[in-house]
Amino acid sequence: MYKGKKILAIIPARGGSKGIPRKNIKPLAGKPLIAWTIEEAKKSKYIDRLILSSEDEEIIHIAKEWGCEVPFVRPKELAQDDTPGIEPILHAIKALPDKYDYVCMLQPTSPLRKVVDIDGCIKKCLNLEMPACVTIVESNESPYWMFKCNADFSLKSLFPELKIAPRRQDLPTIYALNGAGYIAKTEWLMATRSFFSEQTIGYIMDKISSHDIDDESDFMICDYLLKERSKNG
Repeated sequence: MYKGKKILAIIPARGGSKGIPRKNIKPLAGKPLIAWTIEEAKKSKYIDRLILSSEDEEIIHIAKEWGCEVPFVRPKELAQDDTPGIEPILHAIKALPDKYDYVCMLQPTSPLRKVVDIDGCIKKCLNLEMPACVTIVESNESPYWMFKCNADFSLKSLFPELKIAPRRQDLPTIYALNGAGYIAKTEWLMATRSFFSEQTIGYIMDKISSHDIDDESDFMICDYLLKERSKNG
């Protein structure tokens, strides 16, 4: 609880994964991938309840072993490749008899995310009295240096109205979603069915903690970084 508001955290983890089979429970630096998110979320000073949303029996079993509550089994129709990411969150809110003022989504594919980022995102949202806050990171690649490649291989700038900056330091700072954390007022989220609107604010994370696992190369990088973090305490 923070500022008298009850906060629910949901870890969505379905069984299907085309890029990396059984990704959410694949061993990463000595633990199942999902365990890294469970452990950090359990350290939070503000989360009142942490639950898993999954349709997969093995994921559910492993999540319970690592101390995550699983109050229901997600319907399989909400665990398809084309299921919008917000749907399992809305389902979880409706499935629980208890009511919460804020809902936090923590995706298991961000294993380097720390509790300081989880609690920092929560505090920023509530302190600034905004309906939603999402984690972001400074982008390595600027869209101001990006182009469309035509059929004849000619290049067209994504921002043709702007002169291309000759130096990186002349470019505006750009931020990207890193997928590590999302929090929103429950009633607002149910009404908008999205964590994003013109009212959504950003919580900036460092680049290492922002690593997101999408393919095998990401898995290898995160495995190395987590092992190095463990060595350094």
